[in-house]
Amino acid sequence: MDNDDLPIGKILTRREALALLGTISAAALAACAPGQTPTAPTNVPATKIPATNAPTTAPSQIAPTVAQATATTASAALPSCIVRPELTEGPYFVDEKLNRSDIRSDTSDGTVSPGAPLALTVLVSQINGSNCTTLPNAQVDVWHCDAAGVYSGVTDPGFNSQGSNFLRGYQTTDENGMAKFVTIYPGWYRGRAVHIHFKIRTNPSDANGHEFTSQWFFDEALTDQVHAQPPYDVSGKRTLLNDGDGIFRQSGGQTMLDVSRNGDGYAATFNIGLQLS
Repeated sequence: MDNDDLPIGKILTRREALALLGTISAAALAACAPGQTPTAPTNVPATKIPATNAPTTAPSQIAPTVAQATATTASAALPSCIVRPELTEGPYFVDEKLNRSDIRSDTSDGTVSPGAPLALTVLVSQINGSNCTTLPNAQVDVWHCDAAGVYSGVTDPGFNSQGSNFLRGYQTTDENGMAKFVTIYPGWYRGRAVHIHFKIRTNPSDANGHEFTSQWFFDEALTDQVHAQPPYDVSGKRTLLNDGDGIFRQSGGQTMLDVSRNGDGYAATFNIGLQLS
């Protein structure tokens, strides 16, 4: 599984990013001010979670950028946001249409993926002029490998997990632009740094909707600490760190999760804004 995915998109200079944000037709994602970290539940029992169905089509892509955007004295007053780069979806996205917050279980048998609990809060906003306002009803998909480096629902030279759907799911943002997930700290596999995939879609059933796909990364020292414990330790020492991962380098470090301890697990909040017009 060493050819997971290849970097895509362009990291813009500050000047290019400001020009892009000042253009009415630009469509970019940006992260707003940090929010509060959620509380991670502990010891969730293995229960069957029914999948839900929602039609999807291939929406238009949102331009990727990386730069600091601040209010200017010239033609445009920009929000105090940091623009995020779009990164490759990779070969392991499966549109399971699983509407659930706790994505740890496999709905085929109720088994919960073992690992350190990780509570994720995603805050989605829309850039309107010089402000970031909350964006409700955006669909946020999250998927990643388990503690052993295995993705569900796919066939790979190293494994066949067809028929399973652990560590996959989506949530729709509420009136505050918030989507919450409970998952586990991901494991690792050859050819990639530790990461989580995410996708944000507006009007996913509409061809005119927008789509943004990227990946979150983790602090190396924290990953070493987590992976020294069961069930991660059986996989041995990682063979690739962030700096050696071409996709991480493509991110410019702008999609690192700020992870903190939370009870017997971890928590992180990621703020991102969407310019739709």
